[in-house]
Amino acid sequence: MSLWGGRFTKDSHQYFKKFNNSLNIDYRLLKEDILGSIAWSKSLMEVKVLTIEEQKKIECVLKLILKETENNAKKILNSDAEDIHSWIEHELISRLGELGKKLHTGRSRNDQVSTDLKLWCKSKIKDLYNSLHQLKISFLDLAESTQEVIMPGYTHLQRAQPITFSHWCLAYIEMFKRDQSRLRDALKRIDISPLGCGAISGTSWNIDREKLAYDLGFSSATKNSIDSVSDRDYVVELLSIASISMLHLSRFSEDLIFFNSGEASFIELSDDITSGSSLMPQKKNPDVLELIRGKTGRVYGSLISILVMLKGLPLAYNKDMQEDKIGLFDGLDIWEDSLNMANLILPRITVNYFKCHKAAEEGYSNATELANYLTNKGMSFRNAHYIVGKIVIEAIKNGVSLNNLNLNILQKYSKLISSDVYQILDLDSTINQRNSKGGVAKHRVRDAIIEIKKELAKDGLLKIN
Repeated sequence: MSLWGGRFTKDSHQYFKKFNNSLNIDYRLLKEDILGSIAWSKSLMEVKVLTIEEQKKIECVLKLILKETENNAKKILNSDAEDIHSWIEHELISRLGELGKKLHTGRSRNDQVSTDLKLWCKSKIKDLYNSLHQLKISFLDLAESTQEVIMPGYTHLQRAQPITFSHWCLAYIEMFKRDQSRLRDALKRIDISPLGCGAISGTSWNIDREKLAYDLGFSSATKNSIDSVSDRDYVVELLSIASISMLHLSRFSEDLIFFNSGEASFIELSDDITSGSSLMPQKKNPDVLELIRGKTGRVYGSLISILVMLKGLPLAYNKDMQEDKIGLFDGLDIWEDSLNMANLILPRITVNYFKCHKAAEEGYSNATELANYLTNKGMSFRNAHYIVGKIVIEAIKNGVSLNNLNLNILQKYSKLISSDVYQILDLDSTINQRNSKGGVAKHRVRDAIIEIKKELAKDGLLKIN
């Protein structure tokens, strides 16, 4: 059931045939291949290869094949066809006879598969973009409800300065905004049709490739036939974007795993997204977050695989490229699943205000404010930094927070300190002193939430032709 064979005097060896076939992977391109084939049949009609009646018959049968099999992969996979393109063509020929054999006129699987894959990528970009949009909404909802929750911010996994849980949420919104931006940029480069480029050098039929591209929902047609059939930059680019976004999801997962630990107890995850231990009855494990973190490596593997596969290929098409879809499909599926799981997790988080606040106080995260206080009193910052370090040691010895140290003890280290220092060391005051744009001051966070709401309303869901 291959699309070739006249040149050969022997049938393919069964092991080679199994090794060569890709139907179990590229069957997912069924819809895209049929849409491309319908568009191609119209182009063939315009150059008189097909009559109007013949084109209509082919289109009708292709749509029927799609209807019968779109949600019935088993019917396709039970075949011994080499790939989805040969499966569809065989189905067409079995129903239309000689007429079905006309469809491939002037077309190569080289431009056909790239067209199918680009169409699939466009559709997947829309789904991924919209999942990112929903994830930003989930983070924003959590940010709105946690504006008053003060917690320690960390550097080197050491308590650094106080932040709000809301500000932490907004940090991830910025990351996922960048991921969306990368998808929009990638779409511009994907949205160019290679159909009509043939195997390597174009086609001798007078096909209007720009019209063909437009009919398929592309913005334009490619400009070089050699590049068109050998280009897989878009696969690399999408897996690169997926890898960056999975990095963001993995860091988010790691944060929540730590926040959820008994040592921190800043949050509690809902029972319906956690699992238990087969031995220890008390355990409630954040498996969903660990899986997102773990699956990140698989997406990276897909990216490295396509890069290594492409790096040594001469122009133009080579059979190695058949391997592009395995990593692409797997990598983007994992990314989409992970985004959707993150959307499931966020509304099911319970934030422990008391534990967060207590950790911020105990971690001496307001020490920088004390140094700034001394600086405002006329001391150089470097000297203030040194003195506050000594005060922190004193607080640790006494087992109290900075704002609970007796004034007499504080004045032992500097006579510049007076009773007004306690207002400065208050965590709410400390937060609100971080007043720069992008800072953690509560009014800055409120303004950021308002701005993000406007962006979300304006941006909306992605629609693609």
